[in-house]
Amino acid sequence: MRHPFQSLRAQLVLLILGSLAIAQAVSLWLLSDERGLAVRAAIGAEAAGRAANVVRLLEEAPPDLRPSILRAANSPLVRFDLGPKPLVTKSDHHHGDVVVARMRALLDERFSREIRVNLRETPMPAMLPAHLDEDGEMARMHRQMIRERITPVELTLSVALSGGEWLNVATRFERPPLQWRNISILSFGVTAALLLVAVFWFLLARLTGPLRRLSSAADRFGRGEATGSLPVAGPTEVRDLTAAFNRMQGRLTRFVSDRTQLLAAVGHDLRSPLTALRVRAELVDDEETRGSLIDSIEEMQMMAEATLTFAEGLTGAEASETVDVGTWLSALSGDMVAQFEISGGPPLQARVRPVSLRRAIRNLVENAIRYGGGACVGWHRAGDDLVIEVTDTGPGIPAEKLDQVFDPFYRLEGSRSLETGGHGLGLSIARSIARAHGGDITLENRPEGGLKATVTVPLSHDTHDETHNP
Repeated sequence: MRHPFQSLRAQLVLLILGSLAIAQAVSLWLLSDERGLAVRAAIGAEAAGRAANVVRLLEEAPPDLRPSILRAANSPLVRFDLGPKPLVTKSDHHHGDVVVARMRALLDERFSREIRVNLRETPMPAMLPAHLDEDGEMARMHRQMIRERITPVELTLSVALSGGEWLNVATRFERPPLQWRNISILSFGVTAALLLVAVFWFLLARLTGPLRRLSSAADRFGRGEATGSLPVAGPTEVRDLTAAFNRMQGRLTRFVSDRTQLLAAVGHDLRSPLTALRVRAELVDDEETRGSLIDSIEEMQMMAEATLTFAEGLTGAEASETVDVGTWLSALSGDMVAQFEISGGPPLQARVRPVSLRRAIRNLVENAIRYGGGACVGWHRAGDDLVIEVTDTGPGIPAEKLDQVFDPFYRLEGSRSLETGGHGLGLSIARSIARAHGGDITLENRPEGGLKATVTVPLSHDTHDETHNP
């Protein structure tokens, strides 16, 4: 049984959905990163503007108003403080140059004192700091950041003031997390649906259809059925493949037909000279010589007839039919003079050329009865194949000759000699018929004694699943 994801259609669907999901995730990640950069730039610009305003106020206001200015400037997100030492010991030029440039642009052009900026990610503690362990905007945002596992980004500024003091500014904001919004889900679904509709149309109309016809035609052609030329359709690659199959089919058909006709013609044309030789042999006066000549001519005539029979087995144009294997073998047993045992098998239907395959099984059964003392026939299913086994209890065949006995006109000495009948074409014909069905025949000696002939015939695609319960 084929796995559902082994088909081209299922694999393309999975590939499209997987690619879309990956592309959507990458786009979402890039968008989130862009949002993070935008938020960082906005917070930096806002902090720089507020810090510049506070610096200007502190520089121009009397010293006793500085605490009031700092209290008014503070917010839940930004803290201002005055101290003798800078909070930033080393400026971050990679991220701080933009902030410094903005502050100097907002301040008086004569402002030349040092401005230090540091931008860094800080780990979020599991517990609230002591000074935030209370209700308020900062505490609420801190708790949300802990709950959502958001990494905060801290921007710190230190600005040197006149008189030697430093204005320290600290602000903290969270990097926006990845968010899969409803619009993203809708966009993914619509895109996937449109792509799948287009792909399915392409597969059904342009790719899968021609490939399935090609696969079915190749299977029927391998079983010896007439298929005819396939229509050339689909993409260029599929059209080229179909055209190549049509050419191959035509060449093989012509090749087999020419060779078979040649073999049949040779067997047929030998009849006339052999008949003439038989007439002339009758005119020989010496009785011993005449008998020897007649025996040789008769053997040659039998070989010519066997050759014609072999050629007929190769050129049969019988149509395939769906048969019940058990019923078909029972009918064969009833038609033969020498009966054979049927060991039985599962209810199974197969699409075969019944007359030609019947001839192959009959040849095997007759060999088993003639040389093995009896025949037993059984069948079963192995994967997508019908397996018919013909066994006997005879002496078997030497292991080194198990394949050689299929050669045309090859005869074993001993128990399978010419005296016991046959010209060595029975097994050749049987194997030719099995191979014309797309199968084969093998022989093996049984451990308990005797020979087993195994006929393997592929079940057609139409009958792979056509098993029935009794």
